[in-house]
Amino acid sequence: MSDRKSEEVREARRTDAERMRRRARFLRELAEARELRDRVQPCRAKVARLRHAVRMRTFRW
Repeated sequence: MSDRKSEEVREARRTDAERMRRRARFLRELAEARELRDRVQPCRAKVARLRHAVRMRTFRW
C-alpha cells in the first residue's frame, strides 16, 4: 500500500511541475506578444497606458 501511495505522490508532483512549466511558458509568450503588439502599434499602446493610468488613479482600495 505505501508503495502505491508514494507512487501517487510522485506522479502528482510530476504533473504539478509540468503544469507550472506550461504556465510559465504561456506567461512568457503572452508577455512577448504584448511587447510585439506595443512595438507594432505604438499609438494604441500609448492610449492603453493612459487609460490604465486613469483607471488606477480612480480605483479605490
